[in-house]
Amino acid sequence: MLLDLLDQLGSFGRYNMVYLPIDFNTNAGFGYAFVNFTCAEHAEAFMGKMQGFREWIMPSDKVCEVMWSSAHQGLQAHVDRYRNSPVMREGMPDEFKPVIFVNGARAAFPPPTKKLRGPKTQR
Repeated sequence: MLLDLLDQLGSFGRYNMVYLPIDFNTNAGFGYAFVNFTCAEHAEAFMGKMQGFREWIMPSDKVCEVMWSSAHQGLQAHVDRYRNSPVMREGMPDEFKPVIFVNGARAAFPPPTKKLRGPKTQR
């Protein structure tokens, strides 16, 4: 649904990485996502459309708040952050993983550079 929303709002081909963190225990999203745009102008245009957005497909009173990430900027920073993350381990459902796009088409995420641990879960 997130990818469809990005594309419906005119961002098809303008982003190259999307990650929607999901709670491994409940399979529910945490209520935020990371989207890396191919240039600052595309990001700013999208931010203008999404700030205050509330026309969700599923009924919700939530209002979108958009902000720049200070921790990671750029595709390579996101790849470096996630390629060795437990979320990328073999057997993890695909919908839990960050995805990369090239010209709007999904591309393979670069492989890990070390052995991956399992995710931390609370019991």
